[in-house]
Amino acid sequence: MHVPGESMQLRTEVEIDAPCDGVWQVLTDFQRYPEWNPFIATVVGQLRPGAKLEVTLLLPGGRERVQRPTLVVIEPPLELRWHARVMFGMLLAWEHFFKLSPSEGGRTRLAQGRNYRGVLVKYLAPEFTAMTRGFAGMNQALKRRMEQGPRAGRTKGGPPPGPRD
Repeated sequence: MHVPGESMQLRTEVEIDAPCDGVWQVLTDFQRYPEWNPFIATVVGQLRPGAKLEVTLLLPGGRERVQRPTLVVIEPPLELRWHARVMFGMLLAWEHFFKLSPSEGGRTRLAQGRNYRGVLVKYLAPEFTAMTRGFAGMNQALKRRMEQGPRAGRTKGGPPPGPRD
């Protein structure tokens, strides 16, 4: 897919003291995101390539943003990607990725980020800052969830653990 304009990649990484299979299981259990995820509040949709998702992000200041990407890559337990376009990709297209790789001692290296492309990229600096903070917060929450167990919960400032209204 060719999208005119500039490109930008946002990328965050974290090392988790747990095997890839376990991290993958928590990462793809969308129904449990409200219990631990301070950035992606909900993901609704099937875990299969081509599925349309509804993703609700929690941004700084309590703002929510709903996005409707398409799931494009599922390679258990190593990669998950979804993408979306604005105005058929003429203005902006992005792809959100999660890449897991095994590291020493049964640990997992998680890379999370987004690849942006389009004419609007040069105007999105505040968006990029919020997204990068969100990725880092989610990475740390996933790390806590894996290393301390399900009772670790969300970080301070996020909605309380448990079902959402």
